[in-house]
Amino acid sequence: MDHKKTKAFFEGRELRAYNIFGAHVKPKSVEFKVWAPHAQSISVIGTFNNWDEKKNVMKKDDQGIWSCTIRNAKEGDSYKYRVVRANGDTIDKVDPYAFYSELRPNNASIISSLKFDEWEDHEWMKKRNKGFDSPVNIYEMHVGSWIKDEDMEDFVHYDQIIEELIIHCKQKHYTHVEVMPLNEYPFDGSWGYQCTGYFSSTSRYGTNKQLMRFVNELHKAGIGVIMDFVPVHFVRDDYALRLFDGTPTYEYDREEDANSQWDTLNFNLWKEEVRSFLMSAANFWLEVYHFDGLRMDAISNAIYWHGNKNNGVNEGACDFMKRMNYMLNEAHNGNIMLIAEDSTDFPNVTKSTLDGGLGFDYKWDMGWMNDTLAYLKKDPIYRQWHHYDVTFSMAYFYSERFILPFSHDEVVHGKCTIVDKMWGSYDDKFAQARALYTYMFTHPGKKLNFMGNDIGQLREWDEQKSCDWFLREYPMHDAFEHFFEDLGKLYYENDAFWNKDYDWSSFQWIDADNQSQNMFSYIRRGEKKDYVIILNFSTNGYDHQQFGVPDKGVYKEILNTQWKKYHGTWDNETPQTCHSIRIPRHNQPFMIEVNVPALGAVVFEVEK
Repeated sequence: MDHKKTKAFFEGRELRAYNIFGAHVKPKSVEFKVWAPHAQSISVIGTFNNWDEKKNVMKKDDQGIWSCTIRNAKEGDSYKYRVVRANGDTIDKVDPYAFYSELRPNNASIISSLKFDEWEDHEWMKKRNKGFDSPVNIYEMHVGSWIKDEDMEDFVHYDQIIEELIIHCKQKHYTHVEVMPLNEYPFDGSWGYQCTGYFSSTSRYGTNKQLMRFVNELHKAGIGVIMDFVPVHFVRDDYALRLFDGTPTYEYDREEDANSQWDTLNFNLWKEEVRSFLMSAANFWLEVYHFDGLRMDAISNAIYWHGNKNNGVNEGACDFMKRMNYMLNEAHNGNIMLIAEDSTDFPNVTKSTLDGGLGFDYKWDMGWMNDTLAYLKKDPIYRQWHHYDVTFSMAYFYSERFILPFSHDEVVHGKCTIVDKMWGSYDDKFAQARALYTYMFTHPGKKLNFMGNDIGQLREWDEQKSCDWFLREYPMHDAFEHFFEDLGKLYYENDAFWNKDYDWSSFQWIDADNQSQNMFSYIRRGEKKDYVIILNFSTNGYDHQQFGVPDKGVYKEILNTQWKKYHGTWDNETPQTCHSIRIPRHNQPFMIEVNVPALGAVVFEVEK
């Protein structure tokens, strides 16, 4: 092989290693290439040679790359590499660069072309952007459990859900769908986060062409698509990457570094060939499948050794992330979203690599999520002593570009669903959930909600079961879903809630210290309209409550979470309207006097 074609791979700077390695269909043959520097020998075995290791023995070059061309192999054939490892043991391995694979429990790689002539999203691809000053409202979903019925096969297919998914997202004003990993993986219960095929779209939900069509249809509907990507660890299964050539080819050399807390193996992010592998995998989904961004899993475990700050910073992993993010942005003209799931206080995660940051565009605000939910689990009697759990987020918010997440991780494994986490009775839980979501959508930062959250699902998520869509037949859930639609529309249509999201001038507290009443009030500023938001997490309603406001004008109630149409107790036919009075209050020149519902939130609009 020409060393010039592989130079970048061995330097850790290759974004398209999938064009070098794997099984590539030619007019009259298929070319196979795999990197395994310490293997003694490798054969390609498959349906085309009756799995006979003697028929297609690969040749090795001085860089450790094995290759061969097979004339009677064709698209759709299954294959593996039979590897005689460094110690003489023989093992069958799947292709690390396979584009498709057999459905579990089988695991062979499948020869597949990536040719797709149906793309109709050229305008979308040109206009998409990172969304810093745009509405970003993400619908996180697990494709396999979004919807199921008795007539469906074991797994739903992309084309069975796309039409309803688009309708659902449009109704709720979601701007993006984020899919949990669609790479190949062996165990359904890992949800795709323990991966075997970094370039192989899972065969559970259809072919790779059907996945491309899925993305294409969402783009045509004006909806972006983000995929979860797992660059930190991989499964231990012997048929995949583990000890690929008999040595730690992809994992760290030392077992204590290689073994993760998830019983998986950590990628050696210091190794240049591994860096090229992962950077190419990230680019693969963006370039070949037209995904608009990647949400990168377990970044905390890349920043610190084993995710523990006491173990120190993993400098090699941080260098890898900087390089990957910089090169991905350069390759895609800076119009992709790179999102970190990071629960640490490590600085500058979303700062440009040119300024010494890790180069992510967004970071999940796990602190906001944990503090807010912890507060709302408490009996309102005790909330006054935990008041600053709610206000603390704004003390650090401008240090990074945050996304506020209520993700799949918050509704599984005994944690309860978002609604069920709320204190109190059935009615109280929904009242507080409506107030919580009003707080979420009017707080600075982009939004992410897992499927089921927007219908008030009470059963924890189970990857084997459909969302509980039947809940729509119940008045409380029907009202909650309509509330979510109205809240999404309010967010989407008013720039005060997303423009200049990461500029301190767009947000101002009115009163952040009213712990005795469990009340919070603040202002969101837009180009044409400003909004006053009042949150009351007390079981007491308050009449004639006074709040300072910055402008003279008429303040009109445009959202009240306790309106009857949302299954509350307040009349929504006559929203509150009040004129500001020139009386200083809360360090503001004017004042309004309004009624505030118990366990509720109110949004007032004023035109400039």
